[in-house]
Parts: sequence; C-alpha cells; structure tokens
Amino acid sequence: MSLDKMFFHKFLSKLFSDPVKVKYWDGSEETFGEGKEKFEIIFNRKISKKDILRDPFMTFGEAYMDKTLDFKGNIREILESIYKNKESFLNNAGAFSKLYKVIPNNIKKSKENAQYHYDLGNDFYSLWLDKTMTYSCAYFKNENDSLYQAQLNKIQYILKKLNLKKGQRLLDIGCGWGELIISAAKQYGVNALGITLSKEQYNKVKQRIKDNNLEDKVEVRLQDYRELVGKVDKFDRIVSVGMIEHLGRNKLSVYMESVKSMLVQGGVALLHCITGQKETEANQWIKTYIFPGGYIPSVRELVSLMPDNDLHLIDLESLRLHYYMTLKCWAENFENVIDEVKKTKGERFARMWDLYLNACSASFHYGVVDIHQFLVTKGLNNDIPMTREYLYR
Repeated sequence: MSLDKMFFHKFLSKLFSDPVKVKYWDGSEETFGEGKEKFEIIFNRKISKKDILRDPFMTFGEAYMDKTLDFKGNIREILESIYKNKESFLNNAGAFSKLYKVIPNNIKKSKENAQYHYDLGNDFYSLWLDKTMTYSCAYFKNENDSLYQAQLNKIQYILKKLNLKKGQRLLDIGCGWGELIISAAKQYGVNALGITLSKEQYNKVKQRIKDNNLEDKVEVRLQDYRELVGKVDKFDRIVSVGMIEHLGRNKLSVYMESVKSMLVQGGVALLHCITGQKETEANQWIKTYIFPGGYIPSVRELVSLMPDNDLHLIDLESLRLHYYMTLKCWAENFENVIDEVKKTKGERFARMWDLYLNACSASFHYGVVDIHQFLVTKGLNNDIPMTREYLYR
C-alpha cells in the first residue's frame, strides 16, 4: 500500500459512524465498518494529504465543488455520520481556528459581505424558499407542517413574544424580504421600519409594502444599523432574526450598545440567532464561499454583554431541531431545482450550495451549532405576561 493510501486508510477508518465504501482514484475499493455499507465515498482524483491536515474544511469543501470528491447516498446523512463521531474534524473546528482570517466588519465591509450572499438574486432564492421568502429558522408546531406553514408559525411566534401594541414603533434589523414587518403592521397596527444591506431584498420589500398599501405604516431602508443610532426616534420594540451571525466577533458589543441606545426604557427586543456551544470562528470554507465576515457567538458570550447595557434577559429558547427541519426542507427544495441552478449559476456553484445546505442541516441535527431566541427588556418591564401561556393561544 502506498503512503498516500496508508494515510487515507487511517484517516477514513476513524471518520464515520456508519459502514462506508470508499473508492480511490486508482479504482481500488475499501470498506470501513461492520455490516452493509450505507453510502459510498468516491475520490475521482487524489487529494493532497498536506491540505487535509492543514484545513480539512476548505480542502474537502473545494474537492466536492470541483468533483474531485463525490458521494453516493444522502449528503446530509453522510455528514451526520461524521458528526456522530465526536473525534472527527467536524467537531473540532476550533483546532483550525488559527488559520482563519478575521477581518473587522466596518460598515463598508458589512455591506459587501451581505451583498455577496443575499444579492445572488431574488430569482435564485425564490426557487427553493417558501412563498413568504423567509430565509431563517422556521417553527414547526407539528412535524407535518409544510415549510410555508412553519415560516408563518415562526413570524407569529416572534410577534407574540414581542407583545406588540397598536401604534408602537418596531425596528427589524436585517429584515430580509419583509414578511415580519408587513405582518406586524397588518395584524398589530404598529409602525415598522426594516433595514437591510441587500439591494435585492430592499427592492423586493419596497414592492411588497406598495402591494399591501402599507406605505403609511411600513418603511424599508438600505442601511446599516449603526447608521441609525442617534438619528431616529427610539423604538418600542426591536427584532433581529438571523443577523447577529454577520456581525463578526469584535462587533457584538457595538450591536448590544446600539440596541440599548435605540430602545425606549421598558422596551422589548428579540434576538434570534445561531449560537455555538463555545466561542470559535466559522470554518474558512464557509467564510470564503458562503458567509464572508460571519461569526457564530456562544450563548454565554451574548448574555455577558447584556447587563452592561441594562438589557434584562427574560426568556431564552432553543430552536435547534426546528432549524434542522428547516434546512432539510431547503436542501430538498434546492435539489429539486438543482438543474435550473446549474443553468444560471454553473455546476460548481450548485454543488457548493447543495453541500452548504446539507452540511448546515446535519450540523443542527447532530453537530456543533444551536439557534436561540433571546427576549430582553431595557430596564425592568412589569407588563410582560408572567407565564408563556400567551404564546400558545
């Protein structure tokens, strides 16, 4: 056996939690694990041992994009098999963090990063998102809820947690395609401002506001949250769904200070974001190809910033399995239209996004990330219901 094959034999024999067949670049095959193999790993070309040891996330990610590496079987289940092995590289991203580039996200950089991901085109996202165009964790009241129903559930759940009252001012930091602010204005009679850094989202939200005749109740701006501080009246409610992940570690304190500054005394804010068990940078493949400038904060990291900003944590909820199911739906939807994506974006892009969606689904199911909703008040607020009963009516 060659030195290269010896390396892969040792590396792969300890990687999976299920039986797997491996087909090497020279046509030879090897099976690991007991019983019938669940899936097959195919090396169309040899991958550098040095690159794998230096950064397996980037190396294997690019290898799949370039068809150097291929799979037979469900990609999510293959990745889950690796995640179930607690010694695998997927569970030890922190060991490679010294390689990860960290570039501070000033306003200019934040806009570039957001537009890199979200301005891929409304036509692209509409292919596989539900008709609300909601690109964040859904809420499955029942396991058989459709993705569309689960996204409506999520919006309603967040609006209930905010305990909205008619005439209040609501700020949505990172409003996406606008479903939340439009629903809030329609159902609760609030005056809503949504901000986004995506030109595509901004144009879509403006059109949705007009289509719903809500120009007097809802506004959208192409603006960074830091550009609002001190320049607008304070808000009764602030919501932020899936935006904190884009801040970068060194901007978390700036964000919390901004929420404090823009919230009235007694005001309520809901922060909905992906969290990590420990503080570590996202892997370099994700930061290079999917979310430049991204950072997944830990719960303790976010909570530690609240007292200094007079933000009182009154409710904290994990929605981890809800995001697993959401991403599973997205991945399945994406794979159903992957040929159309290939026509407009190319095969390498399509394989990259297929891997990204399935990898994220696997990570929320058996991996290293979670997602939480933090409900906070600025100062004390004795008007919030004492029990959660109001959320489930």
